[in-house]
Amino acid sequence: MDDRGARDRPLRAHPAGGGDRLFGIQTWVGLPKDREEAEPAFVHHPETALPLLDGEGKRVRIIAGALHGARSPLVLFSETLYVDAALAPGARLEIPPKHEDRAIYIAEGRIEIGGDTFEEGRMLVFRRADPVTLTADGPTRLLLLGGAPLDGARYLWWNFVSSSTERIEQAKADWPEGRFPRVPGETEFIPLPEDRSS
Repeated sequence: MDDRGARDRPLRAHPAGGGDRLFGIQTWVGLPKDREEAEPAFVHHPETALPLLDGEGKRVRIIAGALHGARSPLVLFSETLYVDAALAPGARLEIPPKHEDRAIYIAEGRIEIGGDTFEEGRMLVFRRADPVTLTADGPTRLLLLGGAPLDGARYLWWNFVSSSTERIEQAKADWPEGRFPRVPGETEFIPLPEDRSS
């Protein structure tokens, strides 16, 4: 059962006592059907292992996949592109049409593409095979994501994602009965949310 979905959720937290702001984006990647029941695994890659393209007003960290000749060490089950880009005002970033599906999420700042301006908080999905070049209109932080399309529909309920609604129903029954393996180091049990799908 794939408990990672195809969704992005910005996370922002401000410490109660002030100070630095915590910023991040939680992303789940949908697995191919033949890998949905794969054993869960965790592999840590330090930031220094992730390729950094730095120059011309750009700091582009390749988290997964490949961009402009650099490839992340992260092993995935399908071709994926996942990149964190920080752009100085006026910096240009080319998004090649190599991947069938491509999009950007503008986390901070504003960009211009082909004479149109797009603000923070927007997600832009690009047409297949179209080359795209964007320009930062001020300091900008964005997430570039894409890859191969999923091999069919996925269904999401709470933390359960599957190509089968029957598998999700089974997971709903298994969770409260403790039939999912415990996460090492976790002691708290989180109950299922109320099911409003009926």
